[in-house]
Amino acid sequence: MNQGQRSRYIKTGAVIAFVLLIVYYILPSQYAPSASIPGTGKFPGGDVASDLSTATSRCTKSYSKDKPLVQYALMVDAGSTGSRIHVYRFNNCGPTPELEDEVFEMTAKKEGGSGLSSYRSDAEGAAKSLDVLMDVAVKNVPEKLQGCTPVAVKATAGLRKLGPEMSEAILKAVRERLETVYPFPVVSADKGGVEVMDGKDEGVYAWITTNYLLGKIGGPDKTPTAAVFDLGGGSTQIVFQPTFPMASNGGMPQKMAEGDHKYSLSFGGRDFDLYQHSYLGYGLMEARNNLHRTVVQGLYDAHSTDASKSWLSEPISNPCFQPGISRNVDVNLEENHPLGKTVTVNMTGPAAGAPAQCRALAEKTLKKDATCALTPCAFNGVHQPSLSKTFAREDIYLFSYFYDRTQPLGMPESFTLQELKDLTAQVCSGPENDGWSAFESVPGAVDELVGEPQTCLDLNFMLALLHTGYEMPIDREVKIAKKIKGNELGWCLGASLPLLSQESGWKCKISRTG
Repeated sequence: MNQGQRSRYIKTGAVIAFVLLIVYYILPSQYAPSASIPGTGKFPGGDVASDLSTATSRCTKSYSKDKPLVQYALMVDAGSTGSRIHVYRFNNCGPTPELEDEVFEMTAKKEGGSGLSSYRSDAEGAAKSLDVLMDVAVKNVPEKLQGCTPVAVKATAGLRKLGPEMSEAILKAVRERLETVYPFPVVSADKGGVEVMDGKDEGVYAWITTNYLLGKIGGPDKTPTAAVFDLGGGSTQIVFQPTFPMASNGGMPQKMAEGDHKYSLSFGGRDFDLYQHSYLGYGLMEARNNLHRTVVQGLYDAHSTDASKSWLSEPISNPCFQPGISRNVDVNLEENHPLGKTVTVNMTGPAAGAPAQCRALAEKTLKKDATCALTPCAFNGVHQPSLSKTFAREDIYLFSYFYDRTQPLGMPESFTLQELKDLTAQVCSGPENDGWSAFESVPGAVDELVGEPQTCLDLNFMLALLHTGYEMPIDREVKIAKKIKGNELGWCLGASLPLLSQESGWKCKISRTG
């Protein structure tokens, strides 16, 4: 081969190499010949964006060649009052996916609710009700990434109340519509792609959300995690990671006892053994009725010889009402109660604030003396590792009604239970004799107290729940939050993060070439 031939071969080779390089960058990454499917190998694409729609300002290459630079995940929260979608965008610039953006949309409110359960026997109508949410996902997820963006639907207790026949028909119709109408892969049934969510999962997912946003999980380091205490209307949840001594100390166990309370979780290269429990019937709205029922039952016992039941038509003093407050209250009683299933009574506040007496009533509803089959127990006979011994110094976050009832009254992001007790005493003292003067400098606080006449009750229940129920020391500091780093707290983000894994039960809906 002479010099001229050698030169031509080199030039031809360079041109071919250049063309291949151009093709590699122009072709959509999900059609790259080296791509494979989640669950069977590497994610499609490489570590460099194919165009601006799949790029990120955080970096130019993904941390691992096994992950795409940008990923999306879709989570539909099918609640009892309406459905909501969260469109999450992540980048893989580091070892842990970083949340970059969230798009949120919910179904329009309507009388009777707009949730899946409101459609009852109309399964197709229920499935189509999610179209408005899925259209938001189609609009916000780049077309090139839609085929590899998983979607899951988690329904809450509202759907369960319909009974298995209706609820299963709705879930089946939802899955079929998502799979046939939209470009997103639906998480498989065995991985909970379209399901009625278990209560314990809701608490654990909220724990993941919180600790992920705080930067406490996602890496190999053993950073102490935060506990999550959630207070809804019908139930309350507790989730935390207890730590046990390496050697027995004063009868302390060396590990958490086995049982339904134990939740083993792997996330970000770490294994966690979490304690979790959901107390159905101890949410704030249920707590109000429980306390009112205790008041009525006490008076019924005291007037057991009064066949006329005339006391029911007289004002009933309730120490959990602020002085000067008077309200007609519908009280749900036990089944087959001599007074009937429901009674309506007039409850009035005492002449002076009585927070201690109110808290005593709240503590009574917790049933601290219930049989404890596995010690130690928190309340109502439920086993719980001691917070003071297994979670003494780590962060505790309080959500939902804990936040909604304290933040408007001027409470800071962090306070002790003693400070919560002081706040409760101030609120329960009522507006007379400058009892509420401390709230006048807090914008909206007085209006909050006037608009929520049961705030004294609510705060006493919270204090009793945390201090007496969960046995949290009175000087223990807690934190309240609604958002962390601008992101809403709750279970949705925590349930979406596992979907980024290759083993989360979905496969890309793409046509592969090469």
